[in-house]
Formats: sequence, C-alpha cells, structure tokens
Amino acid sequence: MTSTIAYESAVAAALASRLPTAATATAVASQASGDTGDAVIVSFVGEASAQLAVQVLEIDALVDGQADAPLVERLHGALEAAVGALGAGRLDEAIVGDASSVFSHPAAQVFDLQDQDGRVIGRLAVRVTRSPVAAPATSRRLQRIAGVEMDLTVEIGRTRMAVRDVLGLEPGRIVELDRSAGAPADVLLNGRVIAHGEIVVVDQDYAVRITRILENAEA
Repeated sequence: MTSTIAYESAVAAALASRLPTAATATAVASQASGDTGDAVIVSFVGEASAQLAVQVLEIDALVDGQADAPLVERLHGALEAAVGALGAGRLDEAIVGDASSVFSHPAAQVFDLQDQDGRVIGRLAVRVTRSPVAAPATSRRLQRIAGVEMDLTVEIGRTRMAVRDVLGLEPGRIVELDRSAGAPADVLLNGRVIAHGEIVVVDQDYAVRITRILENAEA
C-alpha cells in the first residue's frame, strides 16, 4: 500500500468523523466519477500537501444549528481535522467553486460520505500533491490518527445478475462467483484493495490470513 493511498484514506476518515451530523459519518471509496458542480475547495501546504473538495448533497444532514451560516464555516472544523492527518502545514482559505477539475483529476481519490443508514450525504475528493519522504515523519503523522476507525472488508468474489435472476433467488440456490476455488480473497480498506489473503477458521469464526500486501492500488 503506497503512503499516498494511506494519506487519502486517513484524510477522508478524519473529515467524515468530524462532520456536524447527528451520528458519525463514514467515508467509503466512491464509484462515481467526473462530479461537477459547486463544492468547498481548499488547499493544504506542508511537508505533505493536498487539495480537497467537499460536496454536500444533503444539506439537512448537517445539524450544527447554523443553517444560515456559510457552508465554508460549517465545514471548517471537519476540514481542519482532515488535514491534521497530513501533519504540520498551512490550511489555505476555503472557497466555494466549481470542483469538477478536482474530482476528475487522475490523481484524486473520491469518497462517498455516508450517514449511519448508508445514505450518501456528500462526496469528498482528495488529491495529495506532495508526499513526505522521511519515514520517521510519516510514522509520527500517522500516529496522530491511529485511533480513527476504517472499514476493512474481505471479498471472495463478485458476479453480475439480471433483475429477474435476483428476484428468483431462493434458499438452496447456488450463485457462482467470478473466482475459482482456492484463489486469494481481496482485502479492502474503505473500498480499496490493499492486500490479498486466504480464508481460514479461527475458533469457529472466519478470518483471513494476509498473503500479499499490494504496493500499488488495485481496485
């Protein structure tokens, strides 16, 4: 897993955890691309630098009691928490503008911001423009967000089905997946594949034994 991917996921998780919502929001890798429209855009410059763009799709999900305040002010705390994952630096003044160039940038990672019911209430684009080179400094910065929880998922395969086939599912029906028996399972962090592993049983519970850590993102 590259340090850039780790930073992007950490930035997204930190921002989601500080959104002024009724319950803690989560950040999940988005399948959407090419988002257009206004968003809160901000740049961070430091040992690690980045550009962030936040779109709020469900404004009613913000319950900070400041409905009349500018969106930039309402998201300020979440933005500060997000760039805290990047270490020391300067958070530039946030603006509201067309964020299509940020969301569509090939180096940007896009996350869905979901509420406790899984509803997408916003989207976040994170583009790390400069990563630190010193490993000790990286460790110190990541230590600051060591308590931030992320979703780790193990996937053994996928398939595509027509709606009529889904409606025809019943107990005992076998659904074939796109993976042969014995093939490694994918380990995903916030929806992004970071490793491969094999399924094992530990104390009658399923577990995964990591067999390979990916050096590059494979989604």
